[in-house]
Amino acid sequence: MGQEEPPRPQWDNKIQYLLTSIGFAVGLGNIWRFPYLCQIYGGGAFLIPYLIALVFEGLPLLYLEMAVGQRFRKGSIGVWNSISPYLGGVGIASMVVSFLVGMFYNTILAWVLWYFFNSFQEPLPWSQCPINDNFTEYNLECKKSTPVNYFWYRETLNITPDIGISGSLQWKMVICLASAWTVVYICFIKGINSMGKAVYVTATFPYLVLTIFLVRALTLPGATDGLVYLFTPKWDVLMNPQVWLDAATQIFFSLSVAFGGLIAFASYSEEKNNCERDALVVGIINSATSLYASISIFSILGFKANNAFNACVDENIIALTNHFEWPDQNITAQNYDYWEKYLNLTYPVEFAEVRLEDCDLNDFLDQSASGTGLAFIVFTEAVLSMPGSQVWAFLFFVMLFSLGLSSMFGNLEGVLTPINDLKLVPKWLPNEALTGLICLFTFAISLIFTLGSGNYWVEVFNGYVGSVPLLIIAFFEIFGVIYVYGMKNFSDDIYYMTGSRPNIYWKVCWMVISPLLLLTVLVAYVILQAQKHPTYPSWNPLYFEFPKTEPKPYPDWVFAIIVLLSSVPVISIPLVALYKLTCWGVRRYSKKRDLSPYENHGFDSDLQEYKRQGV
Repeated sequence: MGQEEPPRPQWDNKIQYLLTSIGFAVGLGNIWRFPYLCQIYGGGAFLIPYLIALVFEGLPLLYLEMAVGQRFRKGSIGVWNSISPYLGGVGIASMVVSFLVGMFYNTILAWVLWYFFNSFQEPLPWSQCPINDNFTEYNLECKKSTPVNYFWYRETLNITPDIGISGSLQWKMVICLASAWTVVYICFIKGINSMGKAVYVTATFPYLVLTIFLVRALTLPGATDGLVYLFTPKWDVLMNPQVWLDAATQIFFSLSVAFGGLIAFASYSEEKNNCERDALVVGIINSATSLYASISIFSILGFKANNAFNACVDENIIALTNHFEWPDQNITAQNYDYWEKYLNLTYPVEFAEVRLEDCDLNDFLDQSASGTGLAFIVFTEAVLSMPGSQVWAFLFFVMLFSLGLSSMFGNLEGVLTPINDLKLVPKWLPNEALTGLICLFTFAISLIFTLGSGNYWVEVFNGYVGSVPLLIIAFFEIFGVIYVYGMKNFSDDIYYMTGSRPNIYWKVCWMVISPLLLLTVLVAYVILQAQKHPTYPSWNPLYFEFPKTEPKPYPDWVFAIIVLLSSVPVISIPLVALYKLTCWGVRRYSKKRDLSPYENHGFDSDLQEYKRQGV
């Protein structure tokens, strides 16, 4: 008799499950990617392709993953092996992607910790340039750029001017990275028991901070300008195919489907549970969070743009006052437009000699940034102008850490659950030790991101591990469930779990619309990437347009790594299918050979039976 399987762990309650799923779906991309897309793609107009992608691509995929995880009670590898042995590679691909994403994702949390620790200083360290080594003037690199840029690129990253120049380990970043992995391990030490407790804080605290930011931001001068800019639609951008592609990829990656984490979380829920309602709750809250965060972010960006516009006008006023030798306070910000037109008409020659800046509020609002540029440069610069800047910096980086920590739970679960389900480790090794070994191993590899070139490698991993592989995995997930496992079997499973069968909307999306959308996005993405050699922005103080970043093409050896990062995670899908097909062919051939009429094995066995019976 084999040993009885231990019961599968379960969430303490439904709230834990929903908060964990929401925390995994709602991540840093909701804060620094969605607002950026709204900014560059016409504000409110971008919501149209975004919502279409949510309805026909995001929600069906989310529902499917939650349903199969809940029904089969296994992690990603176990689920796809149960559906078909030929699809076992899909689960392996999800596990590999979760591992690779978790590896660089926690580096971002290390950067957040570094800024968090520095938020307690007065004044904030990114508010002014440091003195040079000779103590004679301010640092030259900082003077050429800004204190905010200098603190990010030099004090934090100590970045090299080229991805091919690795530089040395930045020990302050190594310590922050070790701290980030330690926090993840502590929250995960007891599996879903400890993680379920942690999400009460990590999944809810960001909403509290966003609300505080929103209330404060709406009272700042210029907040209205930012909100008007956000919600004023530019309908002509909808004719650009890139808008639709970015909307589809944003909703896809924002929901964190295809990582395997949602399947693992669903496997710990009750077997009879309304997973359709859960998917709708998680999907709608995720998108609502993106919109809610955008209101807070654009209110603050409007405040920043208003300050930059006023500073530009003040400089022009000083230039005009000095050139025409007029008394101070004669030209003010309130009457500047009048004086500018008057002087241009009255003294056109002299007016042309004055070097005036072009002060346009929309130009300052158009200055877009996403990702680390929004969090560590644009937002930190805006915080400097807010009264009580230390408090706002503290709240902002605690919020980012909470968001990232919740997402890390899903990435780590997407690795650990398949390992446990496959029984790849001996039973005597406790789960706490296995989790510690995985965290330690991942930390050791992720030290490459703490080198001087680490930021460039984070961008490589972020841009290519979480793009094509996830689209391919998601396509095979839908194909495997609907066309291998069967729509009827899946519908019966949903009826067993929820008491009702999926309606026509879900069926049409799963059978036709979602697979076609995924294929279209995948093909379009690959075509767009193939049309140009990938480049990266380099921070090079010797660049003639410095402090602008220098666009550089990736070297051939880095391009080869990019190809590997885009293909290796999903190579298991065809390899496992080919291996299983080969094994099936060998077994079939062996069976035919055993039944061959030219062999005497059957006659010999009959003869032995007759002899035994004495015939």
